[in-house]
Parts: sequence; C-alpha cells; structure tokens
Amino acid sequence: MAEHSDAAEQVDEQTPPDEETDVDEGTDVDEHDADADLAESETPAPQRFSDTRALITVGLVIVAALAGVGGWLGYRVYQDREAQAQRNLYVQVARQTAVNLTTIDYTRVDADIKRILDSATGGFYDDFQKRSQPFVDVVKKVQSKSEGTVSEAALLSEANDQAQVLVAVEVKTTMAAAPEQEPHRWRMRLGVQKTGDGPKVSNVDFVP
Repeated sequence: MAEHSDAAEQVDEQTPPDEETDVDEGTDVDEHDADADLAESETPAPQRFSDTRALITVGLVIVAALAGVGGWLGYRVYQDREAQAQRNLYVQVARQTAVNLTTIDYTRVDADIKRILDSATGGFYDDFQKRSQPFVDVVKKVQSKSEGTVSEAALLSEANDQAQVLVAVEVKTTMAAAPEQEPHRWRMRLGVQKTGDGPKVSNVDFVP
C-alpha cells in the first residue's frame, strides 16, 4: 500500500498544470482578438452613410462650380461675339452710306436721294433733306453721273450705341460737258447711331 501511495504522489507531481484551463484561456484571447479585428474592419452603417453623403455633396459642389465657370465663359464669348458683330455693322453701314453719297445718276437721282435718306438719322437727315431738292436740280441740269468705291474703312471709336467710322472713297464723275474726269479721292468721318430701325448715319464730315 505504501508503494502504491508513493507512485500516486509521483504521478501527481509529474502531471502538468490543468491543460483545460490553458486551452480555455487561449480560446478567450483568440476570440477577443477576432472580435476586435471584426469591429475595426466593419464600419457602422450610419457612419458609412454619412461618408457617402459627404462624397456626393463634394462631387455636386465641384460639378456646380465647373458648370458656373463654363456658363460664365460661354456668356463672355457670347458678349464678345455680339460686340464684334455690332462693330462690324457700324462699319458696314458707314461704308454703304459713303457709297450712296458718292453714287448719283441724274437719270435716277430721286431714287438715289431716297436711298441716302433711308440710311440717315438725326441732324444729318434733317440737313440733307433740306438740301436735297437744290442738289437734284443741279445734277439733272448738268447731267451728272458719279460712282463711288470704298477703298478702306475703319472703326475709330464706339460708345453709348454710337460709333465714328473713317471711310476712304474714290469717286469717278462724268458730266455732259466733261465726259472724262480724273477720279477724286475723299475721306469721310461718319457718325453712326443705333436706332429702332438699326444703325443709321447721324453725321458726315469730310476730312483731309
């Protein structure tokens, strides 16, 4: 019996600590680490929604800003084109009026005078209308024919729906008493004004 008891004590002394306890503790640590990793890897649904909404908001702001810049640039381009078209129209009206003033045929002088008045306004219209009949009488009497050709035209200034245009014109004139004459070269400064019927000439000056 004594030997059996000593053997049992030796077995007890050689038995390692409780393995079940070690396994349980290890299992608890592993489960804790897994739970922590899972918690870190999974973002809560409200936070994910908030981040997505923030990204969408930023994207919309960027799109709106780009659209605003594009719209502003487009409007500036439109304004520049409109302004250039208006300047071109001023020059075109001045050129045509210079041709009308220097192209007079005694056989159709009344129609020529009407064409000049149709493109005139303001003081120029009033003054030319007053002088038109004596001018017609002279043209018919001497049987004059003149033809004007514009060689150059340039916009001098533009402000408040008005413009100053310089036009260089060459005029060939014939009369019954002098069928052959040298061409004359004139320069005119025409004031062009915007009206309800479009731009018209309001003033004409001959310049050296």
